[in-house]
Amino acid sequence: MKYVMMIVLDPEHSAEDEANAPDIDEWFTYAEERGQYDLGVRLQERSDARTVRVRDGRLMVTDGPFAETRETLAGFALIETDTFEEAVELARRNPASHWGRIELRPVHSFGGPILEQE
Repeated sequence: MKYVMMIVLDPEHSAEDEANAPDIDEWFTYAEERGQYDLGVRLQERSDARTVRVRDGRLMVTDGPFAETRETLAGFALIETDTFEEAVELARRNPASHWGRIELRPVHSFGGPILEQE
C-alpha cells in the first residue's frame, strides 16, 4: 500500500524533542534498505505559498497557505509498505515525528481517479 507521509512543522516542540530526533540519513538508509521510500519533496517556506480558488467564476489568488494555523506543511514523502503498522514504524523513525508531526494518508490513485478497485 502506498502512503503519503505529510511532514508538518510544529512550533510547540521542545529543544529536548529536537535533540532526541534520529538522524535523517539513518532514516533514509532504513527506508531504502526495505524498499519503502519512493519519493520525497521538501517545500519552500510558508511565506512563498499561494492559494488558488475559483468562486462564482472568478479566479482568486491569495498570499499564504490554505489554512490559518501556526503549523506548516514542510514537505511530503511517498512510501510503500505492506501494512499500516509498517508505515507507522517508518513515520516513527523519521526525525520530523519528534519536532513536528507526520500525517499518514493512503494514496487514492495515480494518473486519475480510481473509484472502485477490482
